[in-house]
Amino acid sequence: MTDQAVDTGSRAPEAARTPSGEPPAPAPSSAPPSGFLGRTRELRELLADIERAGLNTLAGRKDPRARVLLVAGRPGAGRTALAGELVRLVAGRYPDGVLRARLTEPGGDPVPTATAARRLLEALPAAPPPGAGEDEPAEALRAALATRKAVLLLDDATEAEQVDELVPDSPDCLVVAVSRGPLTGIPDVRPCVVGGLDVRSAVDLLTRRIGPVRVTVDPCAAQQLAEECHGEPATLLLAGGWLADRPEVAVADLVAQLRADPGAGPLDRMLGLVHDGLPAAVARMLRLFSLAPAGLVDPHGASALAGCSPQAAAEALEKFDGLALLRRVPASGPLYEVPGCLHPLLSALAARLDRPDELRLARARMLERTVRVLYACRIAAGSGEAARARQQALPRALRFAGPQEAAAWLDERRTALLSAARLAVADGQLDTLARRLMSQLVRALIAHVGTEEAADDLYDVHRLVLDVAERRGLAREKAAALLNLADLDARTGRTAEALTRYRAALDAAREGADPYAVGRAMESLGGAHQELGDLDRAADWYGRALAERLARDQRADAARLYGRIATAHARAGRHKEALRHWRAALTEHRRGGDVPACARALGELAHAQEHTGRFEEALRTCREAVAWARRAGDERLEAGLHLRLAGTLERLGDPAAARLHRETAGRMLGDGPSPWPGRGRGR
Repeated sequence: MTDQAVDTGSRAPEAARTPSGEPPAPAPSSAPPSGFLGRTRELRELLADIERAGLNTLAGRKDPRARVLLVAGRPGAGRTALAGELVRLVAGRYPDGVLRARLTEPGGDPVPTATAARRLLEALPAAPPPGAGEDEPAEALRAALATRKAVLLLDDATEAEQVDELVPDSPDCLVVAVSRGPLTGIPDVRPCVVGGLDVRSAVDLLTRRIGPVRVTVDPCAAQQLAEECHGEPATLLLAGGWLADRPEVAVADLVAQLRADPGAGPLDRMLGLVHDGLPAAVARMLRLFSLAPAGLVDPHGASALAGCSPQAAAEALEKFDGLALLRRVPASGPLYEVPGCLHPLLSALAARLDRPDELRLARARMLERTVRVLYACRIAAGSGEAARARQQALPRALRFAGPQEAAAWLDERRTALLSAARLAVADGQLDTLARRLMSQLVRALIAHVGTEEAADDLYDVHRLVLDVAERRGLAREKAAALLNLADLDARTGRTAEALTRYRAALDAAREGADPYAVGRAMESLGGAHQELGDLDRAADWYGRALAERLARDQRADAARLYGRIATAHARAGRHKEALRHWRAALTEHRRGGDVPACARALGELAHAQEHTGRFEEALRTCREAVAWARRAGDERLEAGLHLRLAGTLERLGDPAAARLHRETAGRMLGDGPSPWPGRGRGR
């Protein structure tokens, strides 16, 4: 969240009415009670705005888009908590649920619209392909919500364009945006400006933090403290945490200390007072939390930043949580978030009190620790004696109990890990650590999530790798990043973009004298041209890749390329050329002892023989292929070859034998498909 929450417990009896005696805005019966304090007037106005007719309705037109409500105010004023309470009250009216996204990074940089749209789409089965254009994710989000009835909570928007591009084209949806100021440019937006809490609610919030005794003893001081804090929930929570940590201090004493420094804002003064009252090492740890990626920190990260033990870091985190300096995040392990309103203030304190070299060293320690935990996460996905030995070699603090715990950790920290990679690359002086971090992150994602499921995150990481490689002039890493990005492009149907990247990868691989990358780029270029229907160029690039593999005596790769060349020739109608290359592929597979590959090559060879009119020869070859598939123990492959054999027999005028082979294939396949769809019957 952007601001400190106001709801800190169950609702107190005094909060049941406003200072004027009016009852609060009614909540739907489906909404459970919350500990939210005050804001009765604002909630009533926001609820009324949902029902109020829009400009289009008044003009006799149907609303083309969702209604947008704006909760505006300074960070720390409780604007996010108010928006969250509003969403809680109306959630029952929107059966397709609530989608949440934060539109500003903890450091203050706006989140790209495409990234925000992707995060919202994660809850919907309509995500765009990885690496999609800047506008595609927002378009996919609007299309996905066009037939749904959902609420979008967009927190900490910095400009109208961030919100406007995410507004669904459906009047059945609702958008609740949180921003510092007005979002000029969004039509018919309903703003609600949030100031401080009323005095009664502010005192109630303070009472929850420090107990009723000190408030009852000096109610005037409690009211004065609320006024000194301007009724800001974030400041009140800090004040309550400071007083709760000092039970011997009277409320009036805190008021006096705040009045002694009238120049700064209330949140700055209160944070400065809390910070100055901490031991030097603990205060330094607090300042360093401004370096935490995505504002998330756990004992491992805190210990790395501060250079202390994880146990000491865990104790400090609990203390910070009690002081309202951090907010506990639901997770499988201890995880805390720096409130958005405090992040820029902590950054300013760190810039003023810590040297740049110390801050860079702290970030480097944090990245090094993250690399080690990612390594532990990756090997936790493995099985067997080797994986167990690697786990036992790790320090106990880094070990995961099992793959489930490691996968949960990776899922909970995914946003922070991606943010850590971006920050490391942006730093420009930590490229070695950044490269190690991204390497381990890619491996951990593939191990626990899989290449297909993690494709979106992998695309972002590979682009970061490419940035570092280009900046450092690392030709081999540039080639690898371009190949990985091109593979993702090809997998998601952007073949033209993939072709461009494969060519750039080939140039980088040649510059870096990387023969593996050169061969892979050539082969991938052939595949891209084949996908685009340019079969002559496909065969040419496959041939170049084949020459590279043969020159390095890579026989298995050569066998595969013979097959790809044969396929390109066959699709172009050059069946004699296809026949020649399938024979070469079969020779290489036999030399390598790859029995299943031999069976497949024989099947394709028989197919090419049929196209050249050699039906008797094709029949013998296909029977040999069936025998090889039986040796390989691959029933599905064998069944497909029986179907192909049946087609050949039909062409030779033996329908009875063909029927027997089809029946055999049917028993072996059951409901499964043939390895060669559509090729079993005669054409």
